[in-house]
Amino acid sequence: MLLALRNLTHDRTRFALSVAGVSLAVMLILLLSGYRAGIYRQTAEYLDHAPGSVVVAQRGVRDFLAANSILPPGAAKAVADVPGVARVVPVVAQTAIVELNGRKELVYFIGYDPGIGGGPWSLTEGREPTAEGEVVFDRVMAAEHGIRLGDHVTVLGGSLTVVGLSDETALWIGSFVFADSSTIESLMRAPAAQSFLFVTPQPGVKPNELRGRIHVQGIDAMLKADVIVADQRLLARVYDAAIGLMTAIAFFVGVLVVGLTVYTATIERRREYGALKALGAGNRVLYRIVAIQALIAGVTGAALGTLLAYGLGRLFVAWRPQFPVTIEPTAILVALGVSVAMAVLAALVPARAIARLAPADVFR
Repeated sequence: MLLALRNLTHDRTRFALSVAGVSLAVMLILLLSGYRAGIYRQTAEYLDHAPGSVVVAQRGVRDFLAANSILPPGAAKAVADVPGVARVVPVVAQTAIVELNGRKELVYFIGYDPGIGGGPWSLTEGREPTAEGEVVFDRVMAAEHGIRLGDHVTVLGGSLTVVGLSDETALWIGSFVFADSSTIESLMRAPAAQSFLFVTPQPGVKPNELRGRIHVQGIDAMLKADVIVADQRLLARVYDAAIGLMTAIAFFVGVLVVGLTVYTATIERRREYGALKALGAGNRVLYRIVAIQALIAGVTGAALGTLLAYGLGRLFVAWRPQFPVTIEPTAILVALGVSVAMAVLAALVPARAIARLAPADVFR
């Protein structure tokens, strides 16, 4: 252990650069995984807070955010009459591109009955809408466009009054806007339209059991958890390949940095290693020294990279709240495992160099 540390710190500048390289690689991996976890959490935020455990949608619709669901007339009453149903909450959900102060924004309109539920779960200012033409804007989108309580906003040809600002309703690609159902129906020119039903089972009735009881023409019943997974799968098609590629590049860079440092430190000390071999030290002992060198650089870099990721993640969220970075404890364990993997791979080349070293060569 002491010999490995001496070899690494013989050139402290090089050691510092190697630790910095690993820390930057680990930081990038953590930030990418944290960003992925954050947008996945955003995707599930509304459904997590919506009432009920069963979602009813137009037949063939399996997701919430990207779907255009229109329920047949009378669907809410038919579902409410199913044995085991305790509560049915209908909502009108529609995605639209709107123009705010000369900028295009993607908005998820949610029309609901404030007396029943399905609206914002956290208000930072104001109140829920109680009349037609009143809306609750997401606070992040409102701040970006200078929208305040009491402002009148023209959206899709309709004049809306902002009566509340909601929290936790910004998405990586848009924001939720809440109003009563009649307001959204008027904006969408779809009177009496309903998009989804959130169904709560009676006590003692399991959600999956209730889902199996709902047989109404033109609709499908799904577990809310399954709808969340479907939304996240759609998101995975957009993000996972790119994030996975960037993570792999960061890992490869980390391996190269540690490998170069350990290899250089090993080759520079080849006379000492040869002397150890001449004194009877086996390859296993020398391999252990090389591996410890790589582990010291890798674990030190991982610790520093984790701290940097936490700090930069908080700064990034404060700068752009719609792009959350959620670094979970499991991600830190993965980062530690990644740094150990970097160290193991980086030790392979210098270990081979040590194995081929003949003790007599160092005395020539």
